[in-house]
Amino acid sequence: MRLMVMFDMPTRTPAERKEYRQFRKFLLGEGFLMHQFSIYTKLVLNDTVTQALLVRIDKNKPTSGVVTALKVTEKQYARMVYLVGSKDKSTGNTDARIVFLGGDKYAEPEN
Repeated sequence: MRLMVMFDMPTRTPAERKEYRQFRKFLLGEGFLMHQFSIYTKLVLNDTVTQALLVRIDKNKPTSGVVTALKVTEKQYARMVYLVGSKDKSTGNTDARIVFLGGDKYAEPEN
């Protein structure tokens, strides 16, 4: 699954710009990748992780503006249509960066 966080925050005053930078830095620290300027996505394993992440986002949300979150499946995310530009194919934006711990009980033993 992917969690998409979209936000629109005011940046007229120095205090508003600081709050914008802090929220953006928080998202990056949580492992979100920038999809567009105010749209960040993160690969999440399940609903439990998603709910915990939403709680942390809620605790760090800005005091003004609009922040929304949308959970989509990988299949839905993969069907995204790019009208201009191209898809980010870096490893950081795929499930190839997921590490599964523990052995596969059906795997052949290594020699």
